[in-house]
Amino acid sequence: MPDWSYHPIFKPILQKLPPSFSREFIHRGMSMISSSRIGEAFIEFLGHMEPSRKVAKNLFGIHFSTPVGLIGKIDPQLSGMKAFQNLGFGFIEIGPVSIHGSGEELYIDPKQKKIHRLTDASAELPTAKKQLNSLKKKKIPFLINVEGTYQEAKQICEELLPFSDGFILSSHTFQSASQFIQFKNELNKPMILSISPDDSLHHMERIQEYRPDGILVIGSDSPEELIHKLAVLRNLFSEDYPIITSGCIKEPSDAIKLLENGASLTMLGDEYIFTGPGLPKRINEAYSSTFPKEPAKLEGWLWYWLFGLAITIGGIIALFFSMTSVILPYDEIFLGILRGDIVYFNPAILYFMAHDRMTLSGTMISGGIIYMQLARHGIRHGLHWARKAVNIAGTIGFLGILLFIGYGYFDWLHGLFWLLLLPLFVLGYVKTRTASASPSSSNLSNSQLWKLSLIGQLCFVILGFSLAIGGIVISAIGASSVFVPTDLTYLCLTPDALNEFNNKLIPVIAHDRAGFGSALLSVGLLVLMLALWGIREGERWVWWTFTIGAIPAFAAGILTHFIINYTDFIHLLPAYFALFLYVVGVIMTAPFLLKKSIA
Repeated sequence: MPDWSYHPIFKPILQKLPPSFSREFIHRGMSMISSSRIGEAFIEFLGHMEPSRKVAKNLFGIHFSTPVGLIGKIDPQLSGMKAFQNLGFGFIEIGPVSIHGSGEELYIDPKQKKIHRLTDASAELPTAKKQLNSLKKKKIPFLINVEGTYQEAKQICEELLPFSDGFILSSHTFQSASQFIQFKNELNKPMILSISPDDSLHHMERIQEYRPDGILVIGSDSPEELIHKLAVLRNLFSEDYPIITSGCIKEPSDAIKLLENGASLTMLGDEYIFTGPGLPKRINEAYSSTFPKEPAKLEGWLWYWLFGLAITIGGIIALFFSMTSVILPYDEIFLGILRGDIVYFNPAILYFMAHDRMTLSGTMISGGIIYMQLARHGIRHGLHWARKAVNIAGTIGFLGILLFIGYGYFDWLHGLFWLLLLPLFVLGYVKTRTASASPSSSNLSNSQLWKLSLIGQLCFVILGFSLAIGGIVISAIGASSVFVPTDLTYLCLTPDALNEFNNKLIPVIAHDRAGFGSALLSVGLLVLMLALWGIREGERWVWWTFTIGAIPAFAAGILTHFIINYTDFIHLLPAYFALFLYVVGVIMTAPFLLKKSIA
C-alpha cells in the first residue's frame, strides 16, 4: 500500500474502522500478498524499496541493509511480519513477547495524530513461536523484545533463540550486573537493554556495569528529547557503541537528526501509521543523500538515448505519411489495389486508416521522448530503476512484432525499423549492466506540497496502468473482431462488405491496430514505472518528461478524431479520461517536482 494510495484512498476509510480491526485487516492482507514470490515481486514493482548500499550498517556482527527499523507495537500479533520484510526496513522488532500475552486498549486521535495506549499488548509466547515458525523466508534481522520476570525472560529467550538475531530486555529485568552478564553468556546472542523515558541519568550510568551489547532508548515526545539522551549516552559509551532509538519519527528529517546525533539504528513508532508506509523508503533516500555522491556516469546510456531518438524519428516519419498519402506503395502491392480505388469505394476507409496510423505515430513520439529522458537523466547517472523501466518497456515493445506476423501482413518497413532498433537496445543493455545506483532524495518533511504530489502521483499511476490495459485491449480486439461497433458506424460498412471489396484490407487495418496496441502498452508501462519510481522532490526532469512527453500522444489521439470527424463520445471517453488524469497529475506534482533544492 504505497503512500499514493494510502493517503488519498485507504487512510480516510481505515480511520473510520476500529483500530485493531483496520490494523489486522491491512497486515494480514499485505502478508498474504507477500507469501508468494509473485506477491513479493508485485510489492517490489510498486515501491522499488531496495535501499542504497551507502546506508547499510554492520552491528553485533549482523548486516543491516538500512538503519531504519519498526517497533513491535505496530504489529503485536505478528500478522504483518511477511509484509514488513518487503517495505524498506532494515530490521524489525518482534514483540514484546510475554509468557501469557496481554490485550491492548487504545484509541486514535486523528487530529493530534497520536495513538493513546491505555494498556500495551504483548504476544503470547506460543503464538509468537507459531508465527515465527510459519515464516518461510527470513529476509531481515529480527530483534525480539522480551517482557517479564528474569525466569520468564530466560524461558522466552531460550525458546525463541533460533528465530532471533538479538534480544531486547528491560534494564529493570535484572537484579544485578552479574546476573545479566551470566544470562548473556548462557544465550550467546546480542543482548540489548532498553531505557524507558522515565529512567534517570543515574540509571543510565549504572547500565555501564552491565556491559550490554547495545542500548535501546525509548522516546516519548520529540526527537529533541531523544537527541539529548543520545548525547548523554555517547558521553558514557564509545562513538561506535550500538545505540538504538525508538519512536519520535514523524518525517524523514526526524530520523536524519537522530542518525546524525549518535543513533546507530532507529525504529519507527506509532507516527508511522499517520505518515504512511512509504516513510522507511523516504528516510532511506534522504539519509543516502547525506553521504558523498559517487560519480557514476555510464557511457552506455547514449545507446539507450539513440534508441529513444530512433523511435521519435520513426514516429515523426510515420506521422508525415499518415497525414499525406496514408497508403504506402508496399501497402498497395499487398492489397492489389491503388489508394484511389479505396477513396472511390469509401473515402471514410482512408480516414479511418489515417486515424490509426496517426495515433500510432503520436504514441511512438511520446515513447521516444520518455526513453531519451530516462537515458539522459536516469541511466546516465547509474540509476537502476531507470534502466529497469527502459528494459521492461523496450522488451514488451519488441515482442509486439509477433502480433504483426499473426495478422498475415508484415511490411518490410516495420521489419527494417525493428532491425535498426534492436542493436541500439542490445548495446544499451550490455553497456549499462553496472547501473545499480539507488536514488537519493531531498524530501525531509511531510509538507503540503508532498501531500498534493501524492494525488498527482496517483493520477499518473492510474494513467500508466490505463494506457497499458488499453494497449492490451486494442491488441486483443485487433486479433479478434478488429473493429468496435463505433468503428463500423463511422465507416457505414460491415466487415463482410469490406472483405467483399478487398479481402486483404482487414488484415492491413488489424496490422495497424497491432502496432498501436503494442506501442500503447509499452508507453503505458513507461508512464507507470516513471510514476511509481521517479517522483521525488526537486526531480524537475520527471515533471518535464510527463508534461512534454504526453503532448504528441494526446494531440494525435484526440485531435485526429476531430480532423476526420470521428467524434463519437463513447469512443473518445477513454482518451478524455486519460487527458483528465494527465492534467491533474501535471498540476498536482508541479510544486513538488519543480521545487528548487536549497544548496
